[in-house]
Amino acid sequence: MTEITLLDGSIGQELVRRAGDRATPLWSTSVMLEHRELVRAVHKDYFDVGATTATTNTYAVHRDRLPFANIEDKFEELLDTALCEAEIARDAHGPGRIAASLGPLAASYRPDICPPPAEAAPLYRELADLMKDRVDLFLIETASSVEQAEGALMGLVDAGKPVWLAVTVMDDDGTRLRSGEQVGDLASIVDKYAPDAVLVNCSRPEVIETALDLIKPLGKPFGAYANGFTRISEGFLQDRPTVDALEVRVDLGPEAYAEFAMTWVDQGATIVGGCCEVGPAHIAELAKRLRAAGHVIT
Repeated sequence: MTEITLLDGSIGQELVRRAGDRATPLWSTSVMLEHRELVRAVHKDYFDVGATTATTNTYAVHRDRLPFANIEDKFEELLDTALCEAEIARDAHGPGRIAASLGPLAASYRPDICPPPAEAAPLYRELADLMKDRVDLFLIETASSVEQAEGALMGLVDAGKPVWLAVTVMDDDGTRLRSGEQVGDLASIVDKYAPDAVLVNCSRPEVIETALDLIKPLGKPFGAYANGFTRISEGFLQDRPTVDALEVRVDLGPEAYAEFAMTWVDQGATIVGGCCEVGPAHIAELAKRLRAAGHVIT
């Protein structure tokens, strides 16, 4: 029997799907301007099926992203909206924690255009200062390089809350970050900044087992939450892409996803959940499988 933290699943993609609007480079950030009630509903659905954490819809709420849509003046309003909706859903559910999502600067999977750590750190520090009193932990998501991860970790040194680092690996090679660096190269910054957990996220589930074998020796609690895309396409790696450039898998239903996640638990993972295109039905099945195996969901 092991205590397992069950995260929620996709927030951004789930919001985009439910809103039914045209995809934009701002992804689910724009949904909050038109359909903020959907954010609460998504969090509620995940709590209802067994998730114990609400991940805020703040992944792309960055000062360097909002100007492209001329909504830089709504930075703090968007943060507050995301936090409010997570809080309301959590309070209605009862127990549960709120994780502040901190996505990459500039763009996902593009460490080549991300600012260096010294420039990135103040931007993350501002986010931490604005959210720290309303969240239980900070979740750095989809870090694609050692330097990109370091910029976020550097900005959260004095956050006052647990910090979890989640990195993304190559579609066909779980030994390498999307920058091409080895997963083991994270050791230096894990030693220096001491995040409270190290995870793999937004990667194909087939490669996560290999990545976790390399993360386990870092000596931190570890885990994973995979995506449901066929792969990260070349089209999505262009300037200001939309999710229309990504193809959703048709072979990763709740049962198939749970099989992968239970393998990670067998490896020693104590934090599992889902990323893009992994929805409430997937998390419900995973919760069922965890309990049937004798694990305690915390």
